[in-house]
Amino acid sequence: MVNLLYSQASQPILLEVEGAIQIGHNDNPTPNPGTIRYNGADLQGYTPDGWISLTGVSYIYDIDNNRYETIKIGNQIWMAENLRSTRYNDGTPIQLITDNAAWTTADNAPAYTWYNNGPSAYGALYNEYVVSDTNSHNVCPAGWHIPSESEWNTLSSFLGGSSVAGGKMKQSGLEHWKSPNTMATNGSSFTGLPGGARNSYSGAFTGIGEFGGWWSNSLGTGGWIYYFLLATNNILDNYVSDPKIGLSVRCIKD
Repeated sequence: MVNLLYSQASQPILLEVEGAIQIGHNDNPTPNPGTIRYNGADLQGYTPDGWISLTGVSYIYDIDNNRYETIKIGNQIWMAENLRSTRYNDGTPIQLITDNAAWTTADNAPAYTWYNNGPSAYGALYNEYVVSDTNSHNVCPAGWHIPSESEWNTLSSFLGGSSVAGGKMKQSGLEHWKSPNTMATNGSSFTGLPGGARNSYSGAFTGIGEFGGWWSNSLGTGGWIYYFLLATNNILDNYVSDPKIGLSVRCIKD
C-alpha cells in the first residue's frame, strides 16, 4: 500500500494506492494496471486504456467565461465537455436561431441553438458554418481549435480503434444516456454526452439521450465529416452531413 498526498486548491487529498510506482521512463508498453510512473513532467497511472495523467484536472474558459474541464488522451489534449459558447473567441456574436423554419433556411449562415431551445447540460448545437469559419473566426477558446478528421482518427486509434473507442468515450451510466448505453466505461475521461441534433430539413430536435455527434473541420465526399456515438453500441463512427444540421462541438488544443 502506498500513500500519496495529492493537493488541489485548498484541500489536500490522501490517496491510498495499491500497485507499483516507477520513477522515470517505463519501457513496458503494457505494464500491470495500477502502475504509477513519473516521466519527468507528469505523474501518470496505467489503465487498460493506456497511460492517463494523475496530476489533477485543468480548466479553460471560453469568451463567455464558461469553464471547461480538459483531459489528456495520448498526446492530445481535449475539452472534456461540449462547447457552450455563444460567440467566436474574438467576441463576434453567433446567430441564435430558435425557429424551425429559420434553421432550415440558414444557408451559409453560422448559427447555434440549444436543444428544445433551452440551455442544456449537453452544450449547444452548432451548424457546420460555425466550425468551418476558421479563416476569419474561431469558436473555440484561444489556443484551441475544431479537430480535423485526422485528429479524431488519432483519438480513435489511441483508444483501440473505432470498433471499441466509443465505449471508452461515452459517459457511463444512465444519467444522460438512455439504456442500454452499451459498454460505456468512459475509460478515456472524454465523457461523451448524447446531445442529439437539430435536423437540417425540418429544424426539429432529435435524439437527446440516444446519440451524440461532434463536428470535425474536414470536408468529406458528399458533406462535412462528423463523429458519432450511439447508446446501442460501443463504436466511434463517422458520417458526412449537410452543413445545416446542428451538432455538438468539442475543441482540441493547438
